[in-house]
Amino acid sequence: MKTIWGNELANEVKDTIRSEVDQIKAEGKRLPVLAVVLVGDNPASQSYVRSKANACINVGMENRTITLDGNISQEELLDTVKKLNADEKVDGILVQLPLPKHLDADSVIMAIDPSKDVDGLHPVNAGNLLTGRPGFVPCTPKGIMYMLKSVGLENLAGKRAVVCGRSNLVGKPVALLLQNQNATVTIVHSKTPDIESICSQADILVVAMGRPKMVTSSWVKEGAVVIDVGINRMENGKLCGDVDFDDVKDKVAAISPVPKGVGPMTVCMLLSNTLEAYRNHERG
Repeated sequence: MKTIWGNELANEVKDTIRSEVDQIKAEGKRLPVLAVVLVGDNPASQSYVRSKANACINVGMENRTITLDGNISQEELLDTVKKLNADEKVDGILVQLPLPKHLDADSVIMAIDPSKDVDGLHPVNAGNLLTGRPGFVPCTPKGIMYMLKSVGLENLAGKRAVVCGRSNLVGKPVALLLQNQNATVTIVHSKTPDIESICSQADILVVAMGRPKMVTSSWVKEGAVVIDVGINRMENGKLCGDVDFDDVKDKVAAISPVPKGVGPMTVCMLLSNTLEAYRNHERG
């Protein structure tokens, strides 16, 4: 069994990005800029935003964190996004979700310039992914594909993949990416009957259901590759995934752990998308 350490893979990606940013700096050009908008004082969101800022610093990119009051109006938030769209020095824009309940996240995502939508959530980028055109891929699914590639799974022709979860953030885009690599893909979710039986036939199993340790060894095919996207806090304060790692590990060929699995990959792919946006903007 191989453990797919996302933190180690993320360091590889960041090393490559850092080298390119160093080259940009050496040429005297402006540096790539990621702008992150944080609304309110949700502790988890604050933590995520800090980690993104630190990741930017780590590779030499510039980070702008725009912190807004939790009571801000929809109009004021959209105005902030509009100003960032118009700022030629900003390459990537990310509005940290979830937003306070009185704000409409969909209209905020729609307001982001697709060429700066480094989260890959704008309908233009979602449509590009669906139709196989160039565009920004959501960070977690992009990271998952990198993890699969790291264990030799690149051309997935003949492989059966099962994705647990159908969110716009993970489930749907990762299913499309797997399909684009010629896997035969099934999406299962909370309304799917006999999920366990379907999952147990998968060569590649991606789990993003938000249910602690839901997937046990009976769900998993011998020799499968399992990517655990879930992150749940147990009563003892420890983090665990949607897969029962200890129960499954002896049956699989490879599995990602929680923590130090998908999470670090998500952040480094945000940097990758920001660098891509920078390149596109510099090309004009």
